[in-house]
Amino acid sequence: MEHGVLGSRCATGAGQILRTKSRAATSCGKRTSTSVASSTKHDVKPLQLAANGSSRLPNTSPLLKKRRNLSVRSSSAHVVTTFDDAKGVSSSVAEEKIGVLLLNLGGPETLDDVQPFLFNLFADPDIIRLPRLFRFLQRPLAKLISTFRAPKSKEGYASIGGGSPLRKITDEQANALKIALEKKNLHANIYVGMRYWYPFTEEAIDQIKKDKITKLVVLPLYPQYSISTSGSSIRVLQDIVKEDSYFAGLPISIIESWYQRDGYVKSMADLIQKELSAFSNPEEVMIFFSAHGVPLTYVEDAGDPYRDQMEDCIALIMGELRTRGILNSHTLAYQSRVGPVQWLKPYTDEVLVELGQKGVKSLLAVPVSFVSEHIETLEEIDMEYKELALESGIKNWGRVPALGCTSSFISDLADAVVEALPAASALVTRKPEDTDSDLDLMHYLTKVFFGSILAFILLLSPRLISAFRNTLL
Repeated sequence: MEHGVLGSRCATGAGQILRTKSRAATSCGKRTSTSVASSTKHDVKPLQLAANGSSRLPNTSPLLKKRRNLSVRSSSAHVVTTFDDAKGVSSSVAEEKIGVLLLNLGGPETLDDVQPFLFNLFADPDIIRLPRLFRFLQRPLAKLISTFRAPKSKEGYASIGGGSPLRKITDEQANALKIALEKKNLHANIYVGMRYWYPFTEEAIDQIKKDKITKLVVLPLYPQYSISTSGSSIRVLQDIVKEDSYFAGLPISIIESWYQRDGYVKSMADLIQKELSAFSNPEEVMIFFSAHGVPLTYVEDAGDPYRDQMEDCIALIMGELRTRGILNSHTLAYQSRVGPVQWLKPYTDEVLVELGQKGVKSLLAVPVSFVSEHIETLEEIDMEYKELALESGIKNWGRVPALGCTSSFISDLADAVVEALPAASALVTRKPEDTDSDLDLMHYLTKVFFGSILAFILLLSPRLISAFRNTLL
C-alpha cells in the first residue's frame, strides 16, 4: 500500500490549506496524459456517518467498525432543485464557507520516514485485523512487521527517487480541483488529509475547525471503496464527531466511491485508447487491469465491497471502450499482497507468468485502483512486473499512466463535489455494534486461538522470527 511524497514538505506544513487561487496543474507525477473526455453527472451517494469507537490519532488501535454502520442517502432530488448547470452553484450555497477534504493514504517523504510510516500503516486495525481479545498486540506486531519490511521498502523508494511522490501529486490535484470548482462558481478551501503520514487527516480536520467551515464535502481519492482505504480514513472522522461538538453539528457529505461516474470512466478509457495506439498492432494487445489487493477475509468476513466494485468498474471501462470500437481482450488481477494470508485472486505476478505461457505477446498494464503515481506504479508495476512479464515471454509492454491532473478527471471530481453539497447534513451518532456478532462462533474462536498463538510466537521467539522473516519481506 502507498504512502507519501518525494522531496520536502510544503512550507505551510501538515494539514496545508489551499486557500488562494493558483494556476491549474497540468500534470501530476512522472507520467501524464492530456486527453479530454466529456463528463456526465451522476447522482452522488454521500454518507451519513455513524460516530462509533474511541478517539483515533496516528498510531492508535481502536475497534474496527463494520461498513454497515455507514448509511447511504441519495441527494439527486436536491441536485435538481438547487443547481443550475449553466450558472454553477446556487447563490445560497455560494454564501456558505465550503471546505473540501481530500483523503489519501500518505507516504514516506525520505528513506528515514519509511519505518515509522510502515508502523503507522500496520498499527491500523483496518489493515491488520486482530481478534478483539488480542488487539493489545496491535502495536507490538506493527513494530515487528515494520522493522522487518523497512529494508526492502527502502530499496523500493530509493529506486523511485528516495521517497513517495504521492503528497506532491495530491497537492497538485487539490490546486487543480480548486480552480475547477471556481469555474463552476464554487469557492472552497481545499484540505489534504493523509492517513499514515503528514499531513495527517487529524491535522487537516483541526485546520477545518480553525477556519470555521460551515459545510464540508469529504472526497477520498480512491475510486472504489474498501475498509482499508476510504473506510479507515472515514473512521477517523467518526471518532472525531463523537468527541467534538463542532463537527457533530457540521453539515458533511461524504462521496463514498465514484468509480461509476461517466467522467472517471471516460477519462480512463481515453488513457487506455491513447496507450493502445502506441502499439504496432493495437488490436492484438491484451488490456491488463492490475488493482491493489486486500486480504480475502475483508471481503468474506467483513463485507468489504471492494471486489464487487472493482469488477463493476472494469465492466464500465470496457463497455465504454467497446462503444468506441475497441474490442481488445482484458483481464483483472490483484497486486501488492503482504504476508502468508490469502488475498484477493488472481495475483498479478502469477497471471503475468500464465499469460506468457499462453502466448500473449502484447500487454497494456492499467493501474485501475490508483489515481496518482506512487511506489506501486513506479516501482512495482514499471520495474518488477515489467521485468517478470518480459521474462515470461511477453514481447511488447505498455503501461497506462495514473489519472493525476487529467483535465476531464479533475472536472468530474469538481462536478461530484458540487452534486454532493445539497445532501450535506449533521452526522448521526449510533450505538457501537459488535463487529464479530454475526460471525460463526466456531470460526471466530478458531481464528482467535490460532491468531493468538501466531502473535505470541512472533513476539517471543527470535529464532522463529528469523524463520518468518523471508515470508514477511
